[in-house]
Amino acid sequence: MDKVIRGIRHAFDGGNEAGGSKKVKGTVVLMKKNVLDFNDFNASVLDRVHELFGQKISLQLVSAVHGDPEKGLRGKLGKPAYLEDWITTITPLTAGDSAFKVTFDWDEEVGVPGAIIVQNKHHSQFYLKTVTLEDVPGEGQVHFVCNSWVYPADQYKKERVFFSNKTYLPGQTPAPLVKYREEELVNLRGDGTGELQEWDRVYDYAYYNDLGNPDKDPKYARPVLGGSAEYPYPRRGRTGRPPTKTDPNTESRVPVLMSLDIYVPRDERFGHLKMSDFLAYALKAVAQLLKPELESLYDSTPTEFDSFKDVLKLYEGGIKLPSPLLESLEESIPLEMIKELVRTDGEGLLEYPIPQVIKENETAWRTDVEFGREMLAGVNPVLIRRLEEFPPASKLDPKIYGNQNSTIREELIQKQLNGLTVKQVLSLRLTSLRASFKFEYPN
Repeated sequence: MDKVIRGIRHAFDGGNEAGGSKKVKGTVVLMKKNVLDFNDFNASVLDRVHELFGQKISLQLVSAVHGDPEKGLRGKLGKPAYLEDWITTITPLTAGDSAFKVTFDWDEEVGVPGAIIVQNKHHSQFYLKTVTLEDVPGEGQVHFVCNSWVYPADQYKKERVFFSNKTYLPGQTPAPLVKYREEELVNLRGDGTGELQEWDRVYDYAYYNDLGNPDKDPKYARPVLGGSAEYPYPRRGRTGRPPTKTDPNTESRVPVLMSLDIYVPRDERFGHLKMSDFLAYALKAVAQLLKPELESLYDSTPTEFDSFKDVLKLYEGGIKLPSPLLESLEESIPLEMIKELVRTDGEGLLEYPIPQVIKENETAWRTDVEFGREMLAGVNPVLIRRLEEFPPASKLDPKIYGNQNSTIREELIQKQLNGLTVKQVLSLRLTSLRASFKFEYPN
């Protein structure tokens, strides 16, 4: 019972006893567990319960200047400090940053910290953004840029270590931090075994051995891509899922509905803002798919564009909502997913955004300038080559492809040559030619 009472008392005073020793104050910025744009209410309640029973979020300073002989000269550790006022800090409804104070007992034997160990004894994970220490003796401000999800400590085999925002060449890394750095790299590489879970921080690679599903039917078996003379590449992120029952060399697949939960290191997955945008556009795509499917019932050529107007219709329509209503919604409900679905910039509900190239002028894509820009920015700009003869002659076999020589004449392009003749342009090597014999001349 005494332990519970002490835990409750520490929960409200931040877990830091008053004393005469020097204190170093800091600020921790984090984001609590969320579901899309909302904070997870259940997780918030359970975290408070853990806090009451003394299971807190602790931080320990790791020395960058003094090693501990008893631990192989690893940086000496300071006393644990705990986030303050977790219970009394009001959690907003929508996902966002929260700032907490933390107070460290300064220890001269630790000296200037070069890393920090974070232990999460709560029920749920949180996204740790930054830790900033003020007035560190001999150093001033020390800043840690973390940007990483921290799961409950019992999920990890190694402690979570974050290094200060100070870079070193490998040979110049302070000796007390070298072991911590080496262990962090080993942990990130993984050992190549076991199924990876969402809290694992392993960046490992595997062959593409999950393209088929032989358990469903032998006709769905697929070869392994990578690791052979015939298919040396590519690689994918390793997930460690169990093999299929019929082929031990093929990794089992996740159900389609669970595909968003396939293993990706947690720090590399979409954040709540990006995921909200992603799902909002997915809903738009569904709406855009249903509309033409219904229209196709009355269309004699449902799989074809009958005119350019049909193409432009992809970006038209939607449901126009009154502007005052939209602005009111946006101010009262600051959720990214709703903002994307219900736009206040004139775009309709469930409407695709207009491509920038045709936003101001629907025929802008026809101009030579835009054609040249798209060629240079395209997937294969090496198709452009210098024009060496005029009119351009095809190298294709006329017996197979017919006469493919260009019929363009000098008088047709004279106005675009800025007063030069075709012969002069060729001698100056100013012209370029695309494989389709589209004549281009730089402005």
